[in-house]
Amino acid sequence: MRPWTDVPPQRGRVVVITGASSGIGLSAARILGSRGATLVLACRSVAKGEAAARTVPGVDRGRVSVRRVDVADLDSVRSFATDLAADVGPIDVLINNAGVLGVPHRLTPEGVELHFATNYLGHFALTQLLLPQITDRVVVTGSREHRSGRLDLDDLGWQRRRYRRFRAYGDSKLADLLFLAELDRRLRAAGSPVRAVGAHPGATTSSITSGSGIPAVTAIAGFGQRLVSMPTWRGALCTVYAATMDIPGGTYIGPHGITEMWGWPAPARRSARAADESLARALWERSVALTGLDLPELPDLPVSR
Repeated sequence: MRPWTDVPPQRGRVVVITGASSGIGLSAARILGSRGATLVLACRSVAKGEAAARTVPGVDRGRVSVRRVDVADLDSVRSFATDLAADVGPIDVLINNAGVLGVPHRLTPEGVELHFATNYLGHFALTQLLLPQITDRVVVTGSREHRSGRLDLDDLGWQRRRYRRFRAYGDSKLADLLFLAELDRRLRAAGSPVRAVGAHPGATTSSITSGSGIPAVTAIAGFGQRLVSMPTWRGALCTVYAATMDIPGGTYIGPHGITEMWGWPAPARRSARAADESLARALWERSVALTGLDLPELPDLPVSR
């Protein structure tokens, strides 16, 4: 397969990226910024976000701003969305990128486990809140590890089962792909021009395991990433492809190589569970109950390219 780095011009397009202070989010911001995009870096730490923003092309021209949001905290998500509605205006692309991996067991006030809250539920809420402003697409971040997910909707806090941090991560990524499919179905049913697409970076160096709380886990995972993974910018190309190319709603992008660990952006595979429409509907309904948010009434906005 031929390498893909031909990112279309992005001048005039507004892109919001969660988790953009490091890793895939920051690399995607740098690539999009180099093509002229106006960027909102949505970060849990404003200080880290501002340090990251200084490395993004366009920051010297006022095209890069930093906003605080903790996607595991629904109050923070609501505050962030309210601020964007007040002073940002139309958003072309929302990239739901922020994530955690291998963290200790912890419950949010909604009674859900932290992987599920950060990687999925906060982004579900953010998407519903921002949809009236979005003109083009929502990019959902998946993972090869969604195949290990089982997703017990009756035990989202892992209180009935023995907690397994990497299985919990797989559950959250299965939830993301179910969300991608169900969001796309609902947007099409509503006649919206907005599309839902997804991407995963394959095996890519990043700091996602830094919150594990176990130095050995962080060190071993970091060594493994350096040993077998692509550079971060290569993994970020899948996200950028999903955010910029003219692809149908529901498309899922990942590296083209064997097992989707390495390579250039190409259509990616999903597990049978990720294609389960009844499970996707049940997850949506559970998410509405947890957040109090559902697909909003959408304005007739022109599609932005």
